[in-house]
Amino acid sequence: MTAFFKKTIYVLCCLATSPFVNAQQENDITITGTLIEEETLQSVPYATIALNDKNTNKTITGTTSNDEGKFSLVTSISNFYIEISFMGYKTETIADVSVSNGKVDLGTIKLAPDNQALDEIVVTGEVSKTVFKLDKRVFNVGKDISSTGASALEVLNNVPSVNVNIEGAISLRGSSGVQILINGKPSVLADQSSNALGTITADMIESIEVITNPSAKYEASGTSGILNIILKKEDKEGWNGSISINTGIPDNHSIGGSLNRRTEKFNLFTQFGVGYRSLPEDTEAINRNLTNNETIFSNGEEFRNETFFNITLGTDYHLNENNVFTLSGNFAYEIEDQPSETNFSFFNTNGLFSRWIRNETTEATNPKWQYEFNWKKIFENNEDHTLQVSALGRFFGKDQSSQFTDTTLEGNDVDSNQRTATNFQQADYTFKVDYVNPLSKEYTIETGAQYVINDVSNDFEVQDFVDGDYMTNEDLTNNFEWNQKVLGVYATGAYENNSWGIKAGLRIEHTALNTLLTNTNEANSQNFSNLFPTLHTSYKTGENFSLQAGYSKRIFRPRLWDLNPFFNIRNNFNIRVGNPDLQPEFTNSYELTSIYKIGKASLSSSLYHRYTTDVVERVSTFNDNVTLTTPQNIGTNSSIGFETNGKYSPAKWLTLTGDFNLNYFDRQGTFEAQVFDFTGSQWSTQLGSKIGLPADIDLELTGSYRSGFETVQGEQSGFAFMDLGLRKKIFKGKIVTNLGIRDVFSSRIQERFVNQPTFETYDFGQRGRFFTFGISYGFGKGEAMTYSGRRR
Repeated sequence: MTAFFKKTIYVLCCLATSPFVNAQQENDITITGTLIEEETLQSVPYATIALNDKNTNKTITGTTSNDEGKFSLVTSISNFYIEISFMGYKTETIADVSVSNGKVDLGTIKLAPDNQALDEIVVTGEVSKTVFKLDKRVFNVGKDISSTGASALEVLNNVPSVNVNIEGAISLRGSSGVQILINGKPSVLADQSSNALGTITADMIESIEVITNPSAKYEASGTSGILNIILKKEDKEGWNGSISINTGIPDNHSIGGSLNRRTEKFNLFTQFGVGYRSLPEDTEAINRNLTNNETIFSNGEEFRNETFFNITLGTDYHLNENNVFTLSGNFAYEIEDQPSETNFSFFNTNGLFSRWIRNETTEATNPKWQYEFNWKKIFENNEDHTLQVSALGRFFGKDQSSQFTDTTLEGNDVDSNQRTATNFQQADYTFKVDYVNPLSKEYTIETGAQYVINDVSNDFEVQDFVDGDYMTNEDLTNNFEWNQKVLGVYATGAYENNSWGIKAGLRIEHTALNTLLTNTNEANSQNFSNLFPTLHTSYKTGENFSLQAGYSKRIFRPRLWDLNPFFNIRNNFNIRVGNPDLQPEFTNSYELTSIYKIGKASLSSSLYHRYTTDVVERVSTFNDNVTLTTPQNIGTNSSIGFETNGKYSPAKWLTLTGDFNLNYFDRQGTFEAQVFDFTGSQWSTQLGSKIGLPADIDLELTGSYRSGFETVQGEQSGFAFMDLGLRKKIFKGKIVTNLGIRDVFSSRIQERFVNQPTFETYDFGQRGRFFTFGISYGFGKGEAMTYSGRRR
């Protein structure tokens, strides 16, 4: 046992039997002081201050510094010296003191870092490693990461197959849309849009579960994967916080802060932010009527300017070692301004017929909030024997008004004005209970239920300017109501030994969906129940190689905007509307995955087959030079694919990541007597590098390519793009600066062609290059944790 730990234990014993509770004697000496770091001038909490006898060198009494680095102790002897120690810092000894009126004021004492000791801790401490389980991989966070004071995002970036860019966007196996859970449940802290993960530090995290093919425990609606962050049952007491200031081009300005305070019973956390951003987009469209040779060209620039405010508050209450309660909430408020200008040109067989500009002015306010309650009970016989109950509520509102003005520039007069008003409200509620019982070391059963309620109302009105006044257009005005309830119940059973295991599960989900167009009284009700079986097995040959095989049945339920039959009339020659009669997709997913480590490289390769019925596709129809795009259920899709990804760190300063996905698909289907049978392929790749430069600077480069592919009516173009990021740490991470360039070459595009016998359409969109710069300052424990503003 090191001298530091011996000294600490002795001091704690002194504190337990300290005579401080008695009245202070007249000859007592009170010693006070404040501890700070030499380099950063930050306070040093929880350091050990020992008062030793000069003759015997034995410790007489002692104490620890508080959150502000201050300490105070009392002694009745005068022949003493003081020894101050804290892990990672050089021990400070003070032998010559001056007593005045029974007091010794040591003032501010600077502790210097002990770099050699820190290196020894990293080398000999517990190293993070990945453990292969039946239906997931578990990344256990060792002291090499937990002792660094990094944020949860930094920890995620160390997990194989997971990538977090400098802006904080999380991807799994190269795909976004990852669901983040905290202790197996949705959480306010897991909301990526608010960056609330910045309030979680590395030393709070026990492990991270990576789930790419979920079992019956998780809801059957699909995502690209699940990352489940498991927090430690017992957290060290302390506090940490940070404040960030960011700016960017186009406008992207924000200031935000976070604070986390942990005591024996409570973990209190908060985050706040305010900012303004602008999101421009260049657009282009062509509608070509092949029957009469009429063509409409349009191009323009759209903006979405947004001022936003948000705050998160929450607490974990440890009633005792077996019961933890969590209560948290988030409130956000957004003010939107969406100006746009689109140029139109209409040509017929005689040439230019008309040319005009359509201007839009849109204003909106969006209040939103969410709240969470969770209770986790750990049974005394086994810490893995748990019961967890949670409730999560969300609300989003939008009060929007738009003004559209058409101004003729040349040719036939098309001057006209329109305006719209939208009152949108959405409330979502999730209630969940999960029970896990490890019957023995090898056998485990799980069961639980989830109830999700989605309730939406979208009141939309369109007015045309006629004879000097605005009149309601009844054909385009309506109130759309959407209500969906999903009840899921599941059970799984698993057997797993040191090398092999199998897990089977069954989930039953009942969906009740109702839509209503109130002014036409068009109602649609769907009630259906489905079984979602899952089967997973794994075989491990050792620490460095594992095979996993899995099967699951998944569902894609149409979202609100897939069902809502009303639309934005920004460009009334290219209209996208929903389909209230849309049916859900069902997918049978089979996956065989090998996971292996070769030296400093971790690799994962998968063969997969997915068969989807009632595939939802965007189908375009053409009438009077207007393209109407509606989602429809079009037949089946059978796909076979191969995916491989890896992470390689040949040196401490260099990490390389890569992902490659090849997908071959066979489409079968018909729509309105048109046959959509064809085969095709699509592939994508992503290469990334993180380079540690001198002066504690990190460089990140990420290049991506997505190939084009054939669609049911045409094709989608491919594109390549690259992102760049620079990060500089100052004062051991207490200050962090970030510079980011998204889409360095302005090459990321959305380009879609529709080629049909009677018409052709072309749609193009591009957001362009974005520059961001931010600086963050961390106080208390840990590093600065960047708040880059809310992401939509």
